Amino acid sequence: MNQNRALLLFAWVAVAILLAFEWTRFVASPAPGSLPPPVPAVTMPAASAMPGSEALPVLAAPTPAAPSLAAAQPGLDAAPVATATPTAPAVLSPVATAAEQVEIRTDVLRLRVSSQGGSLVFAELLAYPLDQENPERGNVILLNEDPTTLDVAQTGWISTTAAPGLDSLWRFEGGNAPRELAPGQDRIELPLLWEDPASGLSVRKVFTFTRGSYAIGLRHELRNEGSAPFSGHLFQQLLRVPPPPPPRMAMFTSPEVFSFVGAAWYSPQDHFETRAFEDFAGDGPLNKGVTDGWIAMLRHHFATVWLPPAGTAQQFSLAPLEGNRFAIRSVGQATTVAPGQQVAIELNLWLGPKLQEPMRALKPSLPLTLDYGIFSFLAQPLFWVLEKLYGLFGNWGWAIVGIVVILKLLLLPLSAKQYKSFARMRAVAPRIEQLKERYGEDKAKFNQAMMELYQKEKINPLGGCLPMLLPIPIFLALYWVLLESVELRQAPWVLWIDNLTAPDPLFILPALNLAVMYATQALTPSPGMDPTHKKIMQWMPVVFGILFAFFPSGLVLYWLTNGVLGLGQQWWMTKRYGENPPPAGPPAPAKVRPK
Repeated sequence: MNQNRALLLFAWVAVAILLAFEWTRFVASPAPGSLPPPVPAVTMPAASAMPGSEALPVLAAPTPAAPSLAAAQPGLDAAPVATATPTAPAVLSPVATAAEQVEIRTDVLRLRVSSQGGSLVFAELLAYPLDQENPERGNVILLNEDPTTLDVAQTGWISTTAAPGLDSLWRFEGGNAPRELAPGQDRIELPLLWEDPASGLSVRKVFTFTRGSYAIGLRHELRNEGSAPFSGHLFQQLLRVPPPPPPRMAMFTSPEVFSFVGAAWYSPQDHFETRAFEDFAGDGPLNKGVTDGWIAMLRHHFATVWLPPAGTAQQFSLAPLEGNRFAIRSVGQATTVAPGQQVAIELNLWLGPKLQEPMRALKPSLPLTLDYGIFSFLAQPLFWVLEKLYGLFGNWGWAIVGIVVILKLLLLPLSAKQYKSFARMRAVAPRIEQLKERYGEDKAKFNQAMMELYQKEKINPLGGCLPMLLPIPIFLALYWVLLESVELRQAPWVLWIDNLTAPDPLFILPALNLAVMYATQALTPSPGMDPTHKKIMQWMPVVFGILFAFFPSGLVLYWLTNGVLGLGQQWWMTKRYGENPPPAGPPAPAKVRPK
């Protein structure tokens, strides 16, 4: 197999795949600065809410057969489980800006909790600037109560009796003064209290924030001092509006063009599933019974994930709501608190970047939020190797160079056979030209004679194809690693390359890559190729050189390093095995023109 033809063929396939991804996004994406059209709210049954509060839409009814939490609590008497009473369809209202709020600040997060619903309505990631070159633009905002960018994390209770819902007002214990993690302090708590004097029920909601962690603990403490048992369902909900789409002509310069944005959930039986906002209504309702799963809202590099109480049955559901808002919810099994008893329920919220190791420590399935698509089988081990090399070099750019070196060393025996074969092909190129002149337009006889020559000189034109094929899938897998791995987000390399996930601002790497591809083509034998084909192949490095100018610089660095090492190997093998070409053999007889 001709190395240059094969390499450029597979490179063209790789670029064609990326262009297909881009074209799909380009055609389907709305105009810049616009949002998808609002999706009409679907009709949903609602549980009766406490007087004066907004009726809470139940996106899916809790599993009727699920055992109550009281049955699992020693010393608690099981009480009849109240069933939700259907009412008129309801729509969630925007978070009230007049509600009292408390700000919490750790070393990695700045958050605000609202007294209305006890919801998290603001989250800033202090370690992740929007643009490292322009820090004045601020940091990534993951949660926000602004109606135009609404994105909140909520919890509440569904019950036929009084219970704290989304519009219920909570009281901050200790006042509404800001809380900040002090030096030497590992964690900070924020307790909120809701009480109903008529029924004697009180619910205490305690948030726990830990130094250096994006995992937030949440504990619901229920105390029943009334005369009747309380029964209700704890739910967790993520509510947001879609983000503005990236510019239409972003091409490969905008990773957001390819990254998934929407809702996701995990269940042990069906594993990881997603649904984009535009498919919320069209793909039908979700009503899924799950134990030990989680629900999430995903975006490029970042995720908001509710992890319901471990070991309890949940019902997952999602629906489009009025105002172009979308919600995914997990409703738990019935919790019963007998008079004079109390129950505590603990759950967790991940609020931050898709960091694989911290996520895995919280829940082994959480790294699935980092979706490498069809190349996951290659991208996951590739990232693992990159991470180890980063630990060695302290730089993601040198880690990319290192992984190419490792690949070349592993394939060295095959590469040696490949380049040795190419060197001998280059040496016999004059004899192949003679055969071409001898047989003229009779391609069948020419190909037969050429293969006989290869056999005689022990040249295998197909030998060593594997070293040429492997860089292509690794190229595609690395593209998704650079695209999705937040660890590489805005990571610098050297000098002018201050962001490996963005194109080279000076186009130096693409220019070097073009030169290496051209030199490789010049050094690669192409016996028997017609002049037109040769001219086309000569232009291929220019075409790919231009395309690579739009690729992330980390990807171009990978391809350039692979090309430089391959060019060096090929030059050495050509010098070693191509200096003493086999004898040219007898001259080709003159062609006889038929009379």
